[in-house]
Amino acid sequence: INYEFECKYLRLGTTSSFKERGKTTVRKFLRFIKLVIRAFFTSLSYRPDLVYLSITSKGMGFYKDALVVLALKLTGSKLLFHFHNKGIRTRQHIKFDDLIYNFVFRKANVILLSKHIYHDIKKYVPASRVYYCPNGIPDTINKSQNTKQKENKEPLEILFLSNLIESKGVFVLFEACKILKQKGLTYHCTYVGDEGDVNAQQFHDKVNELELTAQIEYVGKKYGEEKEEVFSNADIFVHPTFEDCFPLVLLEAMQHSLPTISTFEGGIKSIVDDGKTGFLVPQNDAQALAEKLEILIKNTALRQKMGDAGRKKYEQEFTLTKFEKRLKRILIEITE
Repeated sequence: INYEFECKYLRLGTTSSFKERGKTTVRKFLRFIKLVIRAFFTSLSYRPDLVYLSITSKGMGFYKDALVVLALKLTGSKLLFHFHNKGIRTRQHIKFDDLIYNFVFRKANVILLSKHIYHDIKKYVPASRVYYCPNGIPDTINKSQNTKQKENKEPLEILFLSNLIESKGVFVLFEACKILKQKGLTYHCTYVGDEGDVNAQQFHDKVNELELTAQIEYVGKKYGEEKEEVFSNADIFVHPTFEDCFPLVLLEAMQHSLPTISTFEGGIKSIVDDGKTGFLVPQNDAQALAEKLEILIKNTALRQKMGDAGRKKYEQEFTLTKFEKRLKRILIEITE
């Protein structure tokens, strides 16, 4: 991207430290006003062929981004919005938000991560101004690691890797694990990630309540080699989210040749091929999740087949190189 285009970058963030996140302060407000003014005058003097923005879809973040968009529209700039989130459809019935959405999206082009997310902006953007660019991630492992057959071991390892956020399906997987235990299946489920709206104490309390202390383990955050190790030790990857857009962690699981189980949420249908690279289940359905887990626990050959298919799809569609080529092609098309 940097070699193909002459670029000028403006940082849109107004937070200078982690402690300021989520807080409204006079200092942050003044930084934001300065940012809006700078965006206006930079666009006015630089006269770009295109202004690329990654904006928030709703809430206070969207209102702030809308003011930046206003400053840019006053200069006559051509705009391209790249959405890495969703939620517009949940707010479009509110008159104030509807008014702002109409203004922000007027004549703008939009990049979405998946065709399955288009319904979120359909009211405001015609299909002719929408482009699709799935995310990609760098390949962190070599092919010898991917093709190595996993040895049959006991217990089989189920991996959940995300912050402990309820909407990621933390407790849904708990319930599914309880069902598997009641069926007499042998497995071990490892949760990896930072504390979120579910803290470690709440996590352990729930595990004790469901009598799953022998089956479920929380190991906290993992990075670098430790993160690679938990992927390498896993047999099945589970992400039972019910509030998501295009979770990169699924790409990581496919990169590591793991069969994946996730939900019909956001753009996940563009990532997981149901029945081929893994399974998709309805959101908040522990019974359906348990049924798919049982199938994979009992079938080593199917796990291997789905894992291999997932790795192949990652190589074909979700590498960082593939992402950069797609984005470059979109930017050229819009600016021609």
